[in-house]
Amino acid sequence: MVESFIPEKEVKQAFYDSTEKTHVIACWVGLLLNLIWFTSDYFIIPDYFVPFLVFRLSVSLVSILTLLFRKQLNINIYNCMFILVLGISIQNAYMWSVMDLAHFEQHTFAYIVLFIGAGMLVLWEVKMSLLLLVATVISNIVFYQLNSDLTLKEFIINGGLMTLTVLLFSLFLIRSRYKLTYNEIKSRLELEQSKKQLEAQNEQLVDQKVEIESQNVTLEYKNKEITDSITYARNIQLASIPSKDRFNSYFRDSFVLYQPKDIVSGDFYWVYERDQSVFYVTADCTGHGVPGGFMTMLGLSFLEEIVAGKNIQDPAEVLNMLRDKIINALNQSGEFGESKDGMDITICRLDKATNKLTYASANNDLFLVRKSETDSGALELLEHKANRQPCGFYHTNQPFTAHTIDLQKGDCIYTLTDGFADQFGGPKGKKFRARQLQQLLLIHAHLPFQEQLAELQKAMDAWRGDAEQVDDMLIIGIQV
Repeated sequence: MVESFIPEKEVKQAFYDSTEKTHVIACWVGLLLNLIWFTSDYFIIPDYFVPFLVFRLSVSLVSILTLLFRKQLNINIYNCMFILVLGISIQNAYMWSVMDLAHFEQHTFAYIVLFIGAGMLVLWEVKMSLLLLVATVISNIVFYQLNSDLTLKEFIINGGLMTLTVLLFSLFLIRSRYKLTYNEIKSRLELEQSKKQLEAQNEQLVDQKVEIESQNVTLEYKNKEITDSITYARNIQLASIPSKDRFNSYFRDSFVLYQPKDIVSGDFYWVYERDQSVFYVTADCTGHGVPGGFMTMLGLSFLEEIVAGKNIQDPAEVLNMLRDKIINALNQSGEFGESKDGMDITICRLDKATNKLTYASANNDLFLVRKSETDSGALELLEHKANRQPCGFYHTNQPFTAHTIDLQKGDCIYTLTDGFADQFGGPKGKKFRARQLQQLLLIHAHLPFQEQLAELQKAMDAWRGDAEQVDDMLIIGIQV
């Protein structure tokens, strides 16, 4: 790859060469308009016609001299333009200071036109814009103190604040246009230099081709090594996540839809039983692939320690402790640029003795389908909300909340990550959406759970078609 570096001095010279003519024309136009506007001075405020004309002629004369003799004076065109704009701004500040309120409001338009014109035509560095701002403010303050009979409130409300606002916007516009033009010229010069370098390297193309082929072989080898390593990492991850058959053995009827986007997954599930209480987890870690895989291993390890090791029974307390461990493990303190990794996770505890489900959740809602109390034989889907915060560092971490649901025979409970709903497809290439997924769960809730799993996979395959999977997918359904 050809690398191009253009010295700043060379870029600025090219910038000057390409914009000098435009600024020369803008200077002459500005000078001409400033002199033409003296006719309005006579009709607006004839008492000050002579001093206004003197001020205009003085500003114009200084600007003309600097423009004509800029090479002898070693002044570039941007300084000439600056002198003109600054002179007219100070001139307008003086005019303002001697006007009554009615004429002051009329002259505000002329002042604003100056800055709008500068914003549209001028290209100079930001230091000149700052100098113009400071000089304009100081000149207005000085002339106001010396001449004006207006109160400060009248001065600000009837044009001062509006003119300052337009000035700031104009300076921002000048800065933006300057940067865009500068970068465009720099890119053009770099492109030209790159072309010259490429032309000089044409004789070496044969050797480069051999080198590229060699690099491709090396990359293929390294890619195979990386893929083999990630595949081995998947085996470790799958060994840590319970098999679907093992998970299903804890429940009357259940299914696990687990479909990673990449070789390793950022979604994971977990199950553990003690004293007639079954804990099971549905989690979505930050990212997918290798980064998500590392987070899943942290999550699985911490869950084993908290639930199995410390025998913590309350799902909310489990989430609070899990969050603390994640924050400590990743050294998260909220500083700019540090990792914001965490997970959206639902932790459920099913008490088989009392037929109660207690859950706590970070961001992912829980759904329950049961027989309707108002419509005999019909099913209804009930949504149980999660805490709207991740299990990880958050700018306003709050304790997680545990909720208990009295279950009825035949209830179907669904916990899930956002991956299924976020898949793109359909006739318009849009997301599947959470609402469509909820309807799908409700429609098929009467079926045995393995048939529900098949219907979900069938619906997703039809939706995605040939589109690429964009995220890990995990949905867990159980029946009591």
